[in-house]
Amino acid sequence: MTAIEVTCSPHPGGDGWACVVVVTDATGSGRHIVRVRPADLRRYAPGATEPADLARRSFEFLLEREPRSSILSAFDLPVIERYFPEYASTIGRRPV
Repeated sequence: MTAIEVTCSPHPGGDGWACVVVVTDATGSGRHIVRVRPADLRRYAPGATEPADLARRSFEFLLEREPRSSILSAFDLPVIERYFPEYASTIGRRPV
């Protein structure tokens, strides 16, 4: 079983949040930092006011497509769409 822990705090400079995502599975754990801007939150999770749930669902999405070790250690949330064009159309349909 894979565990995903997300902690978000305001990004230095005030433009969104820095979310620390720790993914733990049978082979170990990995730490990732995901930057979520307010525009990202509006686009991918309309109506949401906090990014933690979006970050968790985004990692669930990624882990369905690649191993934990292949996920970048730090990235801006929209980067996911560059690798997986279906991200924008499917992330909003994922259960909260």
